[in-house]
Amino acid sequence: MKAATTPLMKQYYSVKAKYPDALLLFRVGDFYETFEDDAVKTANALGIVLTRRANGSASFVSLAGFPYHALDTYLPKLVKAGYRVAICEQLEDPKMTKTIVKRGITEVVTPGIAFSDQVLENKTNNFLAAIYFEKDIFGAAFLDVSTGEFFLAQGDREYCEKLLQTFNPSEVVIRKSKREDFFTLFGEKFYTYTFEDWVFTHDFGYEKLTRQFQTKTLKGFGIENQEAGIIAAGATLHYLSETHHDKSGHITKISRIEQDDFVWMDQFTIRNLELVFSPHLNAVTLLQVLDKTSTPMGARMMKRWLLLPLIDKKRIEDRLSVVSFFLQNAQIAEDLRTELKAIGDIERLISKVTVHKINPRELLHLSTALEHIERVVDGLKKAEHLILEAWSGQIDPCVLIRERIKNEITAEPPAVAQKGGIISKGVSQELDDLRKIAYEGKDYLASIQQREVLRTGITSLKIGFNNVFGYYLEVTHAHKSKVPDDWIRRQTLTTAERYITPELKEYEDKILGAEEKILALELQLFQNLIVATEEYVRPIQQNASVLARIDCLLSFAQTAAERNYCKPHITEGHALKITAGRHPVIEQQLPPGQEFIPNDIYLDNNTQQIIILTGPNMSGKSALLRQTALISIMAQIGSYVPASEASLSIVDKIFTRVGASDNISSGESTFMVEMNETASILNNISNRSLVLLDEIGRGTSTYDGISIAWAITEYLHEHPASKAKTLFATHYHELNELASYMPRCKNFHVSVRETGNKVIFLHKLEPGGTEHSFGIHVARMAGIPSPVIQRANELLAELEKKINTNEVLPSSKSQAAGLQLSFIQLDDPLLVQIKNDLISLDINSLTPVEALMKLNDIKNMLAKKKS
Repeated sequence: MKAATTPLMKQYYSVKAKYPDALLLFRVGDFYETFEDDAVKTANALGIVLTRRANGSASFVSLAGFPYHALDTYLPKLVKAGYRVAICEQLEDPKMTKTIVKRGITEVVTPGIAFSDQVLENKTNNFLAAIYFEKDIFGAAFLDVSTGEFFLAQGDREYCEKLLQTFNPSEVVIRKSKREDFFTLFGEKFYTYTFEDWVFTHDFGYEKLTRQFQTKTLKGFGIENQEAGIIAAGATLHYLSETHHDKSGHITKISRIEQDDFVWMDQFTIRNLELVFSPHLNAVTLLQVLDKTSTPMGARMMKRWLLLPLIDKKRIEDRLSVVSFFLQNAQIAEDLRTELKAIGDIERLISKVTVHKINPRELLHLSTALEHIERVVDGLKKAEHLILEAWSGQIDPCVLIRERIKNEITAEPPAVAQKGGIISKGVSQELDDLRKIAYEGKDYLASIQQREVLRTGITSLKIGFNNVFGYYLEVTHAHKSKVPDDWIRRQTLTTAERYITPELKEYEDKILGAEEKILALELQLFQNLIVATEEYVRPIQQNASVLARIDCLLSFAQTAAERNYCKPHITEGHALKITAGRHPVIEQQLPPGQEFIPNDIYLDNNTQQIIILTGPNMSGKSALLRQTALISIMAQIGSYVPASEASLSIVDKIFTRVGASDNISSGESTFMVEMNETASILNNISNRSLVLLDEIGRGTSTYDGISIAWAITEYLHEHPASKAKTLFATHYHELNELASYMPRCKNFHVSVRETGNKVIFLHKLEPGGTEHSFGIHVARMAGIPSPVIQRANELLAELEKKINTNEVLPSSKSQAAGLQLSFIQLDDPLLVQIKNDLISLDINSLTPVEALMKLNDIKNMLAKKKS
């Protein structure tokens, strides 16, 4: 501890020592103050003045502060800047102590634990995560304290990584001893906090969870045997208590995220398909296209649905059935939307009730929302739809608390309880009496004066007030003889006498403390109302969940009506048939008057498992790949799809290898990134997988790229257990040869029309391959200078004349078996070494990723020789 020469700074250092990694907001009178390094950080983050405070007679410390009533303005800025903030309050009234005021930490606000509307985003969850891992087992927990949503999962590293990307936590709690391992596995993009290993134990986590849910076991939540998940979940609850968030009654359950319940999409796929986020400036995501929700709960649920599409056919069809009903009953749908828009974010409001952070205006809104919820129930009952009727039975309008709030809170309450004026007349007789005294005092004094005039006959009687002895009766000397015996003289003046009465003293005591008592009583009555509302946490959370579900399906119906989507037919088979399919995002971005060119896609496991898709740049190959995946995802979240007709088999995994970019921070080249993503696909495919490959192999030399692409396609076609449906867009026209001996591999191309030196992109899918890329035409369209275009055409003509007519790759397996590349015959030690390495390889035991890595090793050896 630093030497402190003032009692205040000594107290500050004592508190700061317990929270060294947090910015300490130290309450001093009407200000929150920060000192030393914290002051510098605070001043920079908030843009406020950095000054200094005397610390004894010969030293100063840096100081930055702001008024206590501005906490809601400045605290969110500190949290958004990535700081943990410890709030140190005065724990006693400074007027009541002669020594230094007692102070203590009342709350620690962190990026992952926040209730402030200025920190939170309405349409996005704010998850605190905890990750526990030991060997190959990973446990993950995700808690949003602002809504009470709590999730648990367990699996391998890839599953954990996918969940981290899906839930995108604002903060991750990990073991201190595994901190570097976490960064190695998942990168340093997450804000982290560490605990000692004893926090990450099964017994500790189990006890934390059972105590939170007031149960003896966790069997009722379906997580009893999820040991790693329980450890992670326990760590999140421990973090709440460590940050002084002990009021957690709104965390009433925990849900298990089972890997087999949802479509598997790895981090690359979620990124490549731009489902909820795009790295490109001003790009539109699928979420933005589909999200027409009316409530924040619905918006948050839709985002989760998009990242976790369903696999269960009945659940998908139930959602589609509701969407169909809303489309066929537009007035019912519109009435429900109107009510939902008035409900607001009851999920976060009820959480604020539990932690006593709700203000009077918000509590009154909760009551109003419950009125609209009752109208939603009435609308659902009238719908005559079995699923909607069942959902109406899951909604509780909470009439008793709704009416109590409405009756006890004033019609226009302030946003801050401390301003008073929040409790209605008639709620408390004591409060009404105090208000009468405080606000009707002059009338009361006038009535006393009038009564005493009549009783005594002193017509000149006056009532006055001074700070010496309060309220008094003033009588001129001429009427002094009429003063009754029960009056007590207090002061003699030149022309008059002043008296008091027991009644005046009693009234004085009341009126002088009335306003303070009114505020204290109002706050107490308001707290009582909050406590009463806490009893309704579970039903209101249940309401929020059901309403969010309805909101999402209403949104799907609205989008389907506006964009002319069709209802997909979900099948148990293995065929994916899309008629006149469209890209949901691109078609919405087209200029007015320009229509999207639709295309048909058919894939199955028996006749057309793999489509080799060729065609020039800008012809729409990549869009066709993405739209196929997006249509499948939309169908499996229960949405209609952009097509004239769609018959879709259930997809359990979607993989994409789209685009190429260097991972410079990890020192990985474009090719290595590409191979890592491809390896993940080949090692995880299933019989119901959908695989989208775009330009595999372009991160290396042409012959290497063709070889890799060829081998990958063979592997997908010949896999003994999994016939993954695959769309493979490529510029390697040599791959068209694969269709000649792979019966389930078909060639298609995106058509163009040549007119003189110009190319018109038709964006239409046609059977058969193509051997033209039209790269120079695209360069001309991009604005490359004419001399460069002319020279490129000259060089292209020369190269085409010199093309070696010998086949680069085998057109059949028999030729492949006997092929010996000519460069191996050269008299070169390095090439001989490569030849020997290839001969010694046991191809039958080689995994796809090992083969790709071996190929990369050979490439690097040749590159070193060349350099």
